[in-house]
Amino acid sequence: MIISENNKPSLEEFKSIMRKTDFILNSDAGTKEKYYANRNGTQLEIDVCDAVREATKNTVFENTIQLVSGASFPDIVANKFFGVEVKSTNKNYWHSIGSSILESTRDKNVERIFLTFGKLGSPVEFKSRPYEECLAGISVTHYPRYQINMELAQGETIFDKMGISYDELRSMENPVSPVAKYYKSQLKAGESLWWASDENIEETVAPATVKLWTALSPIEKNHYTIQGYALFPEILSNSTTKYQRYALWLATHCGIINTNIRDQFSAGGKKDIFTIHGKFEKMPAAFFRIAQHKDLIIETILATPDKMLKEFWQVERLVENRLAQWCQLIATQAEDNIGYFTAYNLLHSIFNI
Repeated sequence: MIISENNKPSLEEFKSIMRKTDFILNSDAGTKEKYYANRNGTQLEIDVCDAVREATKNTVFENTIQLVSGASFPDIVANKFFGVEVKSTNKNYWHSIGSSILESTRDKNVERIFLTFGKLGSPVEFKSRPYEECLAGISVTHYPRYQINMELAQGETIFDKMGISYDELRSMENPVSPVAKYYKSQLKAGESLWWASDENIEETVAPATVKLWTALSPIEKNHYTIQGYALFPEILSNSTTKYQRYALWLATHCGIINTNIRDQFSAGGKKDIFTIHGKFEKMPAAFFRIAQHKDLIIETILATPDKMLKEFWQVERLVENRLAQWCQLIATQAEDNIGYFTAYNLLHSIFNI
């Protein structure tokens, strides 16, 4: 980190310093391209520090800059008010992955940050811009991080897209929540926000590991299959896309990859189902499994938070009797298979509603 101790920071003068810093770095890179091309992130911070020191000569910031090692954000702090974050790429383009949106290591006194970006692929060049003006989007590694684009046009930042300012977002207790909600609103059919859900976004984490369906025990396979019936009623339909949302949920929430989901639900053929209201002949095996594991169906439906259940069921509201609502949803989806009323009566008989 680089810190200035000047007590009267001037935004216009600091902008001038950043323009001069770019000029110094680019002039030097014109004669020392190989030198810069081989610099790592820490070494480049030293180079930028030297350029800032040179740029501050004959200004109110002269002789106040010092380099501090560590992982603080930003890398350069001027008078506990202005900051400069140093980023780079060894490719010949102006974008990369930036810092975490959480900014947990940020100097709390810093109000305005500039980004000095080193494009270290030939030809080596440097650009500096206000930090919030070159943040194009969000990428997720172990935590959501900003996408940097030094050539981003005015009005195209992630903050413009979200309708919230950078300062508003960074000041929030949980900045992940509005980011997740924005990206969720942009999802297309067959897509899922793997790193967060609507319910308790700040507490949601992606699975640390993934496993193949074939590695599960029979008990585990049955458990996830029954949960699929409880949460995704379209599995009982004839739709060609009926397994898509379940497959995404299985992978993103449970860390399980199944390359042959159809067999998981279609195996078993037709079976007779005996209920308290009589015998239902030659019913799809899915309803037989539902009857066998009705307790897990009920448990899953009742244990799922309202907001998540509305999302899974794709309904605007939940009625007081969730189980009856689920039976109606299943019957609607199964209409083309065995008929709405047959499915409805069968489910009501199974659950004795």
